[in-house]
Amino acid sequence: MSQRILISGSVAYDTIMVFDGHFKDHILPDRVHMLNVSFLAPTLKREFGGCAANIAFTLRALGGEPVILATVGQDGREYLERLTRLGIDTSQVRMLDELYTAQAFITTDLADNQITAFHPGAMSQAHQVSASAGAAAFGIVAPNGKDAMLRHAREFKENGVPFLFDPGQGLPMFDGNELRALISGASAVAVNDYEASLLSEKTGWSEADIAARVKALIVTRGAQGSQVWAEGDCQTIPVAPIAEAVDPTGCGDAYRGGLLYGLAQGWDWVRSARLGSVMGAIKIEQQGAQNHVITREDVAARHLQAYGTRPW
Repeated sequence: MSQRILISGSVAYDTIMVFDGHFKDHILPDRVHMLNVSFLAPTLKREFGGCAANIAFTLRALGGEPVILATVGQDGREYLERLTRLGIDTSQVRMLDELYTAQAFITTDLADNQITAFHPGAMSQAHQVSASAGAAAFGIVAPNGKDAMLRHAREFKENGVPFLFDPGQGLPMFDGNELRALISGASAVAVNDYEASLLSEKTGWSEADIAARVKALIVTRGAQGSQVWAEGDCQTIPVAPIAEAVDPTGCGDAYRGGLLYGLAQGWDWVRSARLGSVMGAIKIEQQGAQNHVITREDVAARHLQAYGTRPW
């Protein structure tokens, strides 16, 4: 049986700048209607990001077989070469020379407040990529262009590929009817606690209602761990211990990488979610979404510490 995971989602650059001050000292409350400010940011970093690439990074490091379904722009060649060196299948990624790769421009002040601008670029054309990419153990519809998310969900269902619906920051693009249809076609839904509330508000369905329509509903709740609704039961997965919380960027994607690895191995939802929790803990200890070092022995040791068993 194939253990390939088809990952529909974004491939993006994150450009992060640090302003050596506080936004509040430069934004006058009585002048926000005519805002014109400039922040000197002497520190700049460019990180590899995007939901699909982040998930694939963790999944591949565990020994999984991710296949990315995405688009990049004229500046995406370096990124694709990096993913290929990591052993990630990019054969289904399309390069669009007339566009730029999706990218976030993030300015952070000394109080960790952020001002972000996001350019979707090539991501808005990701529906040009088909999800009919051969046999797969599982798929995931993560944040991507709206048309791509709708197309890939439909193709997964038509091709008999069970898939996880992970709307993430793409959730506001959909109305209630669209979300209800996406949930009903999915095998499982994964959201964080804020997204769970928004999803319930837009669909008119409670978490229990959503869980009743899929095989599993996974809700991550940060330091409070996560919850897995499956087979009529809701089980809490305690958070895996960490040494230090450095950067939460990409933690949800790392969690999904671990979750999908377990599902491809035929594990149940709870066992898979525990591995996801460990991967999220490993990620949060490092800056950036794809800089954490993953070894199976370290993962096994941390899983043993958190849950009393080794995953392999």
